[in-house]
Amino acid sequence: MVYGRYKGIRNAAWQTLIDFHVTQLPVHVMRIAKTAGIRVLKNEQAQMLSDNQCGLSILTDVQWFVIYDETMSVTRKRFTIAHELGHIFLGHALKEGFHARQFEGAHPEDEQEANMYAIRLLAPACVLWGLNLHTPEEIANACAISLSSAQWRAKRMEELYRRNRFLTAPLERKVYQQFESFITEHKREGDSGK
Repeated sequence: MVYGRYKGIRNAAWQTLIDFHVTQLPVHVMRIAKTAGIRVLKNEQAQMLSDNQCGLSILTDVQWFVIYDETMSVTRKRFTIAHELGHIFLGHALKEGFHARQFEGAHPEDEQEANMYAIRLLAPACVLWGLNLHTPEEIANACAISLSSAQWRAKRMEELYRRNRFLTAPLERKVYQQFESFITEHKREGDSGK
């Protein structure tokens, strides 16, 4: 991925946390959607997902909808909703009027970007750093994400910890300040590297 695109996705996730006044983990994706005026529906209500889809976002004349497969695990539902918010907030072009998240198969660039947005929204690096979280299990628990998502995030965090790359951007500092009370109250003891 081109660094400029990565930076834009990262900044969009931070801006979402700032704009929707998120101050604690786990991030409440339903609250973000509701505040943004996006209706979130279970597929049993909408009957729009095909067998290989776990979520989609649709824009009608004036209303965004996110539809998700309610039979998935809680962590998968949260990630799917965050992923669909990524499509919306990143301004991805609609294909035939909607974005659809597949259970399996190829991940075109928009899908990869929505995944990157989702993990950065649900598990912001500066907050994980502030809480002194390192292991996938710690990250999964704090962020209410799946262990597989937490493993991916922990791997990225290892690199950030190694390089001590935190609070280097103005938006990141704003996110950290928003979460500061939560971090102070929930910080894991031990060597944080700070």
